Amino acid sequence: MQRMLEGLIKFRQKDFEEHKNLFDKLKRRQEPHTLFIACSDSRVMPEMITKSLPGELFVVRNIANIVPPYKETHQDYVATTSAIEYAVKSLKVENIVVCGHSNCGGCASIYLPDEILNNLPDTKKWLELAQNVKKRVMVHLEDKDDEYMKEWLTEQINILEQIKHLLTYPYIKEKYLNKEINIYGFYYMIETGEVFIFNYENGVFELSN
Repeated sequence: MQRMLEGLIKFRQKDFEEHKNLFDKLKRRQEPHTLFIACSDSRVMPEMITKSLPGELFVVRNIANIVPPYKETHQDYVATTSAIEYAVKSLKVENIVVCGHSNCGGCASIYLPDEILNNLPDTKKWLELAQNVKKRVMVHLEDKDDEYMKEWLTEQINILEQIKHLLTYPYIKEKYLNKEINIYGFYYMIETGEVFIFNYENGVFELSN
């Protein structure tokens, strides 16, 4: 905690002063260009990996960067769905990024047995949204004992599944079809710092240049 408190002081003395004019411009409103949906994992830092300045990204973070499928009235998951709604309808972002990452504990947890997940009831309920990811992985996984390949497939298929969920939102689908909003899938490799971006034309994640 002491380190965090010292960081607050350093931010005010150094970083804030360097961007003082920007913060003054942002004091009354925000105009982010991108809704960035990322995992809550502490190793994933959207602004750092994209070198974005304050005011550029509207960030939504949750376990395994999940997007709940659209419902007219949500009883659950409103922390995520309301943020998506606000970003697209009120802030009118131009882009949506779904960013998954390597060694994702949330993605790994969809394979945990009930006796473990029963001790994490809220997490268990949340991960029910990713059950179709698990099914898709098991269809594509040739060697069921290859844990590395299962992890890799799960994390990347999960990104694509969440993009699919985004397009169940009528107001997003309309904008997407009218080319008023772009949707990207990012896969961030923690150990190398590399970001792979999904190429819709050939159906694979490609290393960003």
